[in-house]
Amino acid sequence: MSIGLTTVVLFAVFGILLFLSCPISVSIIIASIVTAISSLSWDQITFITMQKMNSGVESFSLLAIPLFILAGNIMNNGGIARRLVNFSKLFVGWIPGSLAQANIVGNMLFGALSGSSVAAASAMGGCIYPIQKDEGYDPAFATAVNIASALTGLLIPPTSAFIVYSTVAGGVSISTLFMAGYIPGILMGVGSMVVAFIHAKKHKYPTSGKTPMKEAIKVTLDAIPSLLSSLLSAVLLAVFLPLQKVLAFVFFTA
Repeated sequence: MSIGLTTVVLFAVFGILLFLSCPISVSIIIASIVTAISSLSWDQITFITMQKMNSGVESFSLLAIPLFILAGNIMNNGGIARRLVNFSKLFVGWIPGSLAQANIVGNMLFGALSGSSVAAASAMGGCIYPIQKDEGYDPAFATAVNIASALTGLLIPPTSAFIVYSTVAGGVSISTLFMAGYIPGILMGVGSMVVAFIHAKKHKYPTSGKTPMKEAIKVTLDAIPSLLSSLLSAVLLAVFLPLQKVLAFVFFTA
């Protein structure tokens, strides 16, 4: 079968399945199987399938992703989220809507530590949302702030999204991608803070006020191990490969 006819069969089957409301993932699988059967022998299909399955999972970079998730879960269960929120309030407690600002800064820090926006949103939301609710914050606003700022975890390294992109693109340096993510991630967080400030000023949300020096020192000391995790991440980024880096990161976090 010619390449043109094979392409027609592939897209025709895929389009028909989509028209029948078949899920995209299932449509891709069925269209691929039909196209392979119509253009290749059974021996060729078996060989190519096994080869692609083996090469698809034979990646040390992808092995780092579940380890990043493990590190994020360890930090979440270890109370790091609350320490980061308290530490963030030292810098933004005087700003209107200070809890929303602390949520954004905390998401930036936690996302940079765990490498996962989902982990950051879950940890910060569970920690700070009840406090926001007690102080009269609009639930929709509190939720929107948490979700919008959690996406910084996809940009501020380490992040599993860059690892997947490097693996799929082939030949792209993961370390280079990590270094390129800092400025966009920080700018996204600052942009979220500006929008939250305008909304909080308009609706007259309260401030947390300045923290006494004695309490500020205690909060800072409690947050130092968490902040050292971020510093360790940057140091390991320049020395180790992603898998080696995340193994050391999980060990330090635990």
